[in-house]
Amino acid sequence: MKTINTYSFDKFTCKLMVSGKKQKAENILKKVFNNISKQNKDPIVIFNKALENTKPILEVRSKRKGATVYQIPVPITEKRQISLGISWIIETVRKKSSSRGIVLNLTDELLNASEGKGSSVQKKLDLHKLAKKNRAYTHFRWF
Repeated sequence: MKTINTYSFDKFTCKLMVSGKKQKAENILKKVFNNISKQNKDPIVIFNKALENTKPILEVRSKRKGATVYQIPVPITEKRQISLGISWIIETVRKKSSSRGIVLNLTDELLNASEGKGSSVQKKLDLHKLAKKNRAYTHFRWF
């Protein structure tokens, strides 16, 4: 488990990138990994564990049937799971106050997500809760 998934690492870098500045995004990620390793933790394990804890298994899609709109739980592919997990982590980091800087915020969020805490993990749990409430409508899933 010590190897990093290059797809998820590249995807994370690209989602972190703003205005095409990929080198800056890679430097931010390197600083985050350095901060994690200063705390005597393996950054690759933390990164993989954080992604595992934020990846959703199901998502809810709207389907109109007659005059009613049903929210149908649908399983999602591995790539979409990774993409949503990364998006949620970066979204929560950007919402936090910028006075501490993105490096410290991202470090904290990755550490929290690897422990099963944090806003990004909560977002996954909320989505699963919604899917569980609407599981009666899975028979509408023919699209």
